[in-house]
Order: sequence, then C-alpha cells, then structure tokens
Amino acid sequence: MIPNIDFLSGLNDQQKQAVTAELGHVLVLAGPGSGKTRVLTHRIAYLITQMYLPPSNILAVTFTNKAARVMENRLENLLGQKPEGIWLGTFHSICARILRREAEHLGFTSNFVIYDDDDQQSLIKTAIREMNIDEKMFRPASIRSVISAAKNNMQTPDDLTSRTYREEVNLRVYRRYQELLRASNALDFDDLLNEAVNLFAANPAVRDRYSRRFREVLVDEFQDTNTAQYQILRHLGITGNSLFVVGDEDQSIYRWRGADYRNVQSFERDYPDSKKILLEQNYRSTQMVLDAARAVIDHNINRTPKRLFSDNGRGETITVYESVDDKTEAEYVAETIRNNINVKQWKGSQVAVMYRTNAQSRLLEESFLKANLPYRLVGAQRFYGRREVKDIIAYLRLVYNPSDEVSLARVINVPTRGIGDKTVAALQQHAHDLGISSGEVLAGLGRQGQESPHFPNFTARVANGLADFGANLISWRDANTKGIPLTQLVQRILDDIRYEDYIDDRTEEGHQRWENVLELMKIALEFDDRGLDEFLERLALVSDQDTLAEDVEAPTLLTLHAAKGLEFPVVFITGLDDGVLPHSRSLDDPEEMAEERRLLYVGITRAKDRLYLTRADRRSGYGSYENCSPSRFLKDIPSQLVLRQGLIAPTRVGRSPFKQRTESYANWTTPSPSYGTFRPAPRQQKQQVEQRFPANCRVKHEVWGEGLVVKSVLEDGDETVDVFFDTVGFKRLAASLARLEIVP
Repeated sequence: MIPNIDFLSGLNDQQKQAVTAELGHVLVLAGPGSGKTRVLTHRIAYLITQMYLPPSNILAVTFTNKAARVMENRLENLLGQKPEGIWLGTFHSICARILRREAEHLGFTSNFVIYDDDDQQSLIKTAIREMNIDEKMFRPASIRSVISAAKNNMQTPDDLTSRTYREEVNLRVYRRYQELLRASNALDFDDLLNEAVNLFAANPAVRDRYSRRFREVLVDEFQDTNTAQYQILRHLGITGNSLFVVGDEDQSIYRWRGADYRNVQSFERDYPDSKKILLEQNYRSTQMVLDAARAVIDHNINRTPKRLFSDNGRGETITVYESVDDKTEAEYVAETIRNNINVKQWKGSQVAVMYRTNAQSRLLEESFLKANLPYRLVGAQRFYGRREVKDIIAYLRLVYNPSDEVSLARVINVPTRGIGDKTVAALQQHAHDLGISSGEVLAGLGRQGQESPHFPNFTARVANGLADFGANLISWRDANTKGIPLTQLVQRILDDIRYEDYIDDRTEEGHQRWENVLELMKIALEFDDRGLDEFLERLALVSDQDTLAEDVEAPTLLTLHAAKGLEFPVVFITGLDDGVLPHSRSLDDPEEMAEERRLLYVGITRAKDRLYLTRADRRSGYGSYENCSPSRFLKDIPSQLVLRQGLIAPTRVGRSPFKQRTESYANWTTPSPSYGTFRPAPRQQKQQVEQRFPANCRVKHEVWGEGLVVKSVLEDGDETVDVFFDTVGFKRLAASLARLEIVP
C-alpha cells in the first residue's frame, strides 16, 4: 500500500510545474544544482500515485549506474516500497535488456557478452595480425577511435568509403572487427545503442510494442544524448506516448563521445507542442559561484539563457592564484588544502582538485605526497581493470558464452598450462576451417578426449591440455545451468585452476592481488540469487564514478569531465591557461571553444562554498619551460567576484600578498615555494628555440592520438609542426601549445 504523501511538499514553483505537467512531451532545462533528480523522482511518484500510471508503463533512463541507484533509492523512500515493474537504468543497460529479449530478430544470441575498451583493442589487434598490417604504422588504439567515431555516427563499414590508403586499412580492419565480434557473440558499447536502433527500424511490431508499453519515458542528462540515443527515443515515442526529458545545454561536455547538445533544439523542433520549463534556483552553490559560472557561460550562443539564483547567501570571494610555474601551482594547491585540514577548517573528503587532462595529475600527486597528504584519484586504473579481476571475469564470461574468443585468448594459459600462442592460433584456425567457435572445439575435446574428431589436429600433448581445459569449461557451464549460487561458481573456478597458488599470495603483491579477488567475491555475493548474466552486465557497464569510494577522508583528484554530477564544498580548478583550459585544439574551432566554456562551467558549479582557480606563468615541457598566457575565461569573470593571489605588484617587504590587486600581469611578483616571502618576478628572457619534432618522426597528441610529422619550421620564437594524425588527418600546431610526445 503506497502511503498518502504530498509529493509537492518542499518543491519550488518551477519544480512543481515540472512534476505536475500533464502527460505529453515536456522539456525541462535544469540549471546545475537545481534539483533535477528530485524532480525526476517526484515526477515518477506523482505519475504512479496521482495519475495512476502503473510502474510497468514507465521507463526512466539515466547516464550512469550510480545515478540510477540514487534515483531508485529515492523513489523507494518516497513510495515506501519498490515500484515493481518500472524500467530504470542507463541507456546501455536498457538497450542490452531489450536486445537480450529480442535476440530472435537479431544476428546474435541472447547470451552475448559486452566488450570493454581493452577487449575491443584486443580484437582489433587480432584483425591487424590476420591481415599482416604493420601495427607500428596502424596503431590499434587509433583504429579503435576511428571505429568508435563511425559508430557514434551510426555508420557501418558498408556506409563508409576510403579516399586514402590509411582510410582503406581502417575500413578493412573495421569490417573484420565486426566479423570477429559476431563470431564471439559479442557487442561493444556502441553496438548496444546502434543495434537497438536497427531492431526498432527493422521490426515495427517490436518497436510499437515497447512504445505502447512505456506510456511515459523520462530521460536524465538529455543534453548528453548522441545520435543513436535520440533515435531510440524517437522510436519509443512513435505511438504518441509522453517524453519527459531533463537536461541543460550548458552542461553538455561529451562532444568527443558523440554527445550533441543540439538534440535539445531538435526536441523542440520535432515536438512543437512540447512544454518547456526552466529550473533556475540552485540549491548547491553560493551566489558568488553562480555569478562566476554565468559570466563564463553567457558568452556561448545556441542556448536558452538561465537566471541562476541561490538562497545560500552571497558567499566568499573566488580566489584566483597565479604562480611562477606549474610545480609551484601544484604545491600551492596541496599546501592550502593541508593547512586548512590541519586547522580543522576543512575535511579531506570536502575538497576536489580538478584539471583538464589526466596528465596534469602528475605534479599534483607529487605535491600531495610531498605534503604527506592522502588523496583519491578518479580515472586511475579501475578495480575492474586490474589483471586478476579481469582474469576471473574472463573465466565467467567463457562460462556464459563459450564463443567469446577474447576471453578465451586471455585465460586459456592462465594459470600456465603449456598452451602457447602457436597452439591458440592453431585452435582458432581449426575452428575457423570448421565454421565453429574455439569454445566448441574445446567442448568436443573435453567430452570425448582422444575419441574427439578434433584430437588428431594437434599433437597428443597439446590436445590433452586443450581437452583438460575443455572438460573444466563443461563442468562450470553445467554447474551454472543447474543454478548454483554465483559465489559457489566463482569459488569452484578458483579451486579448479588453483588461482591462489598461481598469484602466490605469500608475496606482498600476490597478497594484494588475492585481496582483489576476494573483493570480487563480495560483489558476486550480491548476485547470488540474480544470476551470472546480470552480474556480467553490471560489470560491463560500470563507469569511473560508479567505482568512486564513498566517505573516504581524502581530497579527490579528477578531470573536469569526471566531475559531472558530483559536488564538493571546496573546489580547486587548475591549469587556467590558454592551451590548457581552453585546450589547444579548441583555439581555432568555435564549437570546441564553446565546449571548453561548458566544461569550465560544469567545474565551477561543482563548488558549494569555496572556489579556487589557479594558473601558471610557465609550464614544464621536455627539459624546458613554455611561457603561458592566462586563460581567456579568467578575463570573463568580473573583478568584483575575484581575490587575486600569487603574482602581485612589487611592494615593500612584509606587505600581505593576499590583498586584491588589479595590476597588469607583467608587473606582478611570484611566490617562493614556501609561500611566506614574495619576490619580484624574474624577467623572462627570449629563449633560443630548438627543433624537437623533425620530419618523419611519430608523435602523440592527448586527444588526436598518434600521427606523423610532415614538416617542422622554427619561426617567431616557436616551432610550427605539420602533423598527419591517424584519426583526424592534417593539423598545423604550435609546439609550445600542442604538448606533443615523441613516440619511440
């Protein structure tokens, strides 16, 4: 029995308008911290209790598993019980669920596995080896980027043409990659979306069935939908049901993944009868923080302006710290945090340090270690990416889907069984000749041993080794079919392969690795009564934020992209220099520049009380320093919102460096690493530029990947480099800004 609760209590007028909107198409543009999750959960509760819509007629889509769990918990608290039958999850998990149900209409079976980035790259390497392509010339990571970009545009190999030899190779690998995926009964992340679109387009009856079932479809973070996700929503809305989408064009920061903020405009165009509601009251930040954020984002066009306001008070002035170099900048951040923690002003868990690229974390980590300050790093190697964890998951995926060639190649000789690469290649070739999977060959050997028709194709020693592995695989599959609890299945595999002995937990490293295996067992315990399929799907779709530990008393270091959806009382945003933030690739591209503004806007609006923006006059390159200019975004923030520290005008000894100054950058002074004494800034001497990137050397760019230097010219105190990148083609770059690395 659902309690009689006033679901509008505590909502502001704009939120009430959204929650109580009549069934129909609704676009809610929600500013940061405006309570959009609250609106979504209250909307669902209102539909169930006031409009008497059965939960099974509701589909709610989020972008992370963490967001889905939060919404699920809040909804249960609101209703006093779980709303049975509701579909609530990420786009990828919802699509995976549909594809498994409708596998009879597709070119794969319902027990498909989902390949992550590492699996995809392994498969691409296999395709490259099969085609005798030079892996140094055609890097698997670069080809994976090309394939993902094509899939984001919903382009199959048949949709593409090649104009150059490189494009021809990429296309050939893409085609073979897809063949290998299907042979392994596997899908990658992009396939989950694209196959759902294809399913609905090719099967109107299936599409209409889901469209009629879900009378209300609610979507969170709508501004981050890509082409395929928008098409899925269009298909689900085909029978005239209600689409309730919540988003904010100003927080669209995943263009490089295919996200298109213009879907907001498309929604208004495709559904001209839709109702638009703005959520502008912010419950997170002070007005000072919001004013700074608006000053940055208001320079963007193609957006709906929002008047962000807060009842949290004016708040403290924003600190802008400018240092002599990036090392000093990192030391300032670490020292400021440590000092405030020491005097009990802050708790470590209340602080976040954000940056544009992962590479910027190195100096910060060094400074935190020097300050004896613990930290947690988001985006480092994830728990599920650790070798021992991936080993056990690969075994489980093989049990679930014996056709999974990537998982088989990973564990067939782990622990060592004397099955080398040549044997694996022979096994795969034999399976290919017969038109079956390697797993089927192993199963035949496991059941029949020397009587198997496959036995004569290998030496007796090799065949016996393969047969032993096949017998184990059959045993595990039989156990899973009989429905033994997942933890018992995992334990059985660990015992049969003697994995604890293999990693040798008597050593410190081995002990830590075994602890990771035991941690995986704890996670498996949650799925004992839900099955192997749900367990594997949850692991395949997990994100960095989903693995972020809760209640850890340490500052969090993370990229601005990873900060989406999070909030902290104190936020440091580092690297506010042109070429860093905004990134160098955006300087000549208006759309990229607009995204950089949105990225900073997201970072600023993560702050609840205190905001620090830091930059450096010069940054370390390859054995030298490169001069930097302040980010153009800093100049957009009104001076009355800012307290400048660091590089201040020359003054008498002892004068406080923490008074607001407005002098030009050239006359400011720089702090010594001790932050106690300030000295005049050294006059920068024009350095002799040396050529670092000669023609024909391979280089790597953090966004565009690898490429070949075609030409390098020294001019105007800098090195101008012409590079042909594997992914995006020709680019002309200033070496001082591009941060290229030479690939050995």
